[in-house]
Amino acid sequence: MATQLTGAVRRGRQTGHRHPAVAFAIALPCAALLVMLFGWEQLAAQIRAVADLIGR
Repeated sequence: MATQLTGAVRRGRQTGHRHPAVAFAIALPCAALLVMLFGWEQLAAQIRAVADLIGR
């Protein structure tokens, strides 16, 4: 019987963590959209709430 390979192995890519710049590039447009939709004050309040949840 043949073994089934995952998508990452078939494409020759290693699985693991993304570079922090990739995460930043994904998050920045989302943050900009939220600022345009809701305003800076609302976004800042949400950031503070998330930071409190993760303990920072």
